[in-house]
Amino acid sequence: MITLEDLHAMADESKEIWSLPAMSTKQYSDWVEGKIITEGDERLVENVLGLVGEAGEVAEKVKKMIRDGTKVVPMDIIKEIGDVVFYCTALANHVGYGLDTVVDINVVKLNGRAERGTIKGSGDER
Repeated sequence: MITLEDLHAMADESKEIWSLPAMSTKQYSDWVEGKIITEGDERLVENVLGLVGEAGEVAEKVKKMIRDGTKVVPMDIIKEIGDVVFYCTALANHVGYGLDTVVDINVVKLNGRAERGTIKGSGDER
């Protein structure tokens, strides 16, 4: 688990530091709902496009590191991952499940794959 000290250590040159109280996945899901602007099918499209766009920003930082030899600032990646989590949560909420359910299902799925020795490979049902 990342501590407040870890966040301080990862802060970028602008010395951005956060000190928020711990938030459960349920509280975060509720908080995300308060930030949603679009509705219905438009929300679905916006959430999906937001998710892939933000994931692309994470990839872009790594690409520039490889291509240009630039230093990757961990906090820059953490900020983009936060945006990915936001859109994942918004999408999960939209289809009727909270982030807590997504996390639980993912743990069960990956534990099952580990037990079957199928972490490597391809296909949803392995």
